[in-house]
Amino acid sequence: MSETIEKRLSDLGVTIPAAAAPAANYVPYCRTGNLLFTAGQLPLNDGKLVAGLLGRDIDTAAGKEGAKFCAINVLAQAKAALGDLEKIRRLVKITVFVASAADFVEQHLVANGASDFLVAALGERGKHARSAVGTASLPLNAAVEIEAIFEVE
Repeated sequence: MSETIEKRLSDLGVTIPAAAAPAANYVPYCRTGNLLFTAGQLPLNDGKLVAGLLGRDIDTAAGKEGAKFCAINVLAQAKAALGDLEKIRRLVKITVFVASAADFVEQHLVANGASDFLVAALGERGKHARSAVGTASLPLNAAVEIEAIFEVE
């Protein structure tokens, strides 16, 4: 029998938090057919936000850690939507927004923090397409924001 997502998360030392409530007039996730879309998730860890511009306020390593926290919060939304992470057939795509100084060019390396974690947590189901986009700023001065599309049961 294959290893469950919850077992992989436990082995990684990760506990999925309660899903964050939306902060405005939107839903945190939306399902249509067998696709689940998450709203953008910020790099919150125990209520603390990874904030600032990459290449000015924080370095790539801190950005990668922030991207991992975003990915954990994406899984929190998936769990809230599905009740069980085992209903994920596969992660289709993530879009990683990186708040960046004008000369910062390592958005792809920041995004690896999320991609590496999601593959470790979801196994083969976690291999995904990805966009990594630099942006001038993000809500609440967040360093990273990630949205995801899943194929689900």
